[in-house]
Amino acid sequence: MAMVQEVKEHLCNKIIPFWKRLRDDEHGGYYGYMDFDLNVDRQAVKGCILNSRITWFFANAYTLLKDESLLEEARHGYEFLRDCCLDKENGGIFWSMTFDGKPEDSTKHTYNQAFAIYALSSYYEASGDKEALALAYDLFHVIEERCTDALGYKEAFNLRFEEVENDKLSENGVIAEKTMNTLLHVFEGYTELYRVDHNPEVKAKLEWIMDTFADHMYNPELHRQEVFFDREYHTLIDLHSYGHDIETAWLIDRGVEVIGEARYAEKMTPITKDLTAQIYKTAFNGHSLHNECERGVVNTSRIWWVQAETVVGFLNGYQMDPSKKEYLEAARAEWAYIKEHLIDSRPDSEWFWEVDIEGKPTSRKPIVEPWKCPYHNGRMCFEVIRRAEKLDVEL
Repeated sequence: MAMVQEVKEHLCNKIIPFWKRLRDDEHGGYYGYMDFDLNVDRQAVKGCILNSRITWFFANAYTLLKDESLLEEARHGYEFLRDCCLDKENGGIFWSMTFDGKPEDSTKHTYNQAFAIYALSSYYEASGDKEALALAYDLFHVIEERCTDALGYKEAFNLRFEEVENDKLSENGVIAEKTMNTLLHVFEGYTELYRVDHNPEVKAKLEWIMDTFADHMYNPELHRQEVFFDREYHTLIDLHSYGHDIETAWLIDRGVEVIGEARYAEKMTPITKDLTAQIYKTAFNGHSLHNECERGVVNTSRIWWVQAETVVGFLNGYQMDPSKKEYLEAARAEWAYIKEHLIDSRPDSEWFWEVDIEGKPTSRKPIVEPWKCPYHNGRMCFEVIRRAEKLDVEL
């Protein structure tokens, strides 16, 4: 069976049914936790990022497949975001909710606002509901008016948008005031908002973000992005995040395509090609991708989202340069690896969080939690299906 057929069957028969089963019809949204042994905690915290991503997933699944049940799932997620997760008094979206829809962590984070914009924009496209688009613009203005300084986006705030320590998006032993990860996903959310409504103010911000990536995030000497920064964009740690680099490459290329400005294609395409080439050279071992390299030490865990982004990133690299047939073969090899090692064959499960270098799930990390969602692997499926129609070879 062709790869695209396998991916579509996996989407329709594994990922979509799994997340439908996590719908909470009593309290709204989707259950927030399933442990490694497939036990659902119906009273677990419901992450707002998780519910934004699930809403985004079902909206895009509907747009692609035209199954009305998927639009109903997207509506269910949207109503939870609208009615519970958005702070009607202070603006913005909370970090997390209790199982029954009350604020659990009232932190306001720029990253979280961006994913809500992403979800609301996609839901607007799927449903035509102008209320969702209006809420997306409310959050766009929250970010631009309350989450910025002279150089870029600040990240972590309390309930009333007073700045707090950015521990939620900092890792590897540092506390960063600015992160590549947050900027990337603001870019992603704005790309979706611009794609569905073509607002020139959003376009201007997309161009500014690409300039920031080129000028501050991208390290041409090391052929990578830096990850964690102080307020003035001085890097804080020697870290190469392989998954983020391959993800950034295709998301920037997509943003360039959406805004349709030749000068940004000229500026950003050499960078995205360089990131893709470096990942292929240093992090891909013929079938899967290492996680990251910190201070010269490679972390060889195979993380679910990194592997999903690898498929899309190499497919994109091949589309950007069809002479790079090795990228096409890398995407196919990565999918074969995912099928064998990342997809959990147990009934009523989905993907493992991570496996070791031998492809075995050595950790007992949960199948669902506030960060483990259908965003990366679902999006991989959407991108493979959509891109297969444009490829000059059978996928």
